[in-house]
This record gives sequence, C-alpha cells and structure tokens, in this order.
Amino acid sequence: MNMTLALLLGAALSYAGMAALCLGMDRHHRQVWTRTAPARQRALRIIGWLLLAAAIWPCVRAWGSSVGVVIWFGLLSAAVLVLVLLLPYRPKIAALLMGVTAIGSLPALLWSAG
Repeated sequence: MNMTLALLLGAALSYAGMAALCLGMDRHHRQVWTRTAPARQRALRIIGWLLLAAAIWPCVRAWGSSVGVVIWFGLLSAAVLVLVLLLPYRPKIAALLMGVTAIGSLPALLWSAG
C-alpha cells in the first residue's frame, strides 16, 4: 500500500471515529442537533469505535505492526487536535466533516483491502 494513501486514509478514519464518539455524547450531540436521540447517540458511539478500529488497518498494512501502531496513535492525536479546535466553534461543520471523511474513505479502504 502506498504510504501517502495509508496516511490520508488513517487520518480520515481517525477523525471520523473521534468525531462520532464526541457527537455520541449528550453535550456535543445537542450542539449539532436540537434534541437528544438515544438511538442515534448509541449508533454514533458504535460507528466511532468501528471507524477507529478500521483506522489502524492502513497504518499496519503500510508500516508493519510495530511502526503502524505508533503512527496510528499519532494520527489519533492529530484528529483530536483538529476536533478540539473545530467542535466548540463550528460543531455542525465538525459533524459534516465527519460524514464526508467517513463516506469518502470507505472506497479507498475497500480498494486497499483487495
């Protein structure tokens, strides 16, 4: 796998997973949607964990198990930094970016698996 593609794919999946976990919380969920929806919050939490688990795949595939996990943790940190800077001021844009990165990275993830 191309290392640039692995880096971009890991970053996109990391951001989407962390944003889904954040939007699964009551406070941030109310920032984007006017009322709480427990089923949507539960789905966002599950999707967030699945996306974070999927984000490790391109890193391990491109760099191996020892270096790939370290790069994955770095990408998680960078995703959290972007989310922390974006979520308090523009929560709807953070949610939109979550959807775009999650949906946009799925074809690349399927292509890299084959």
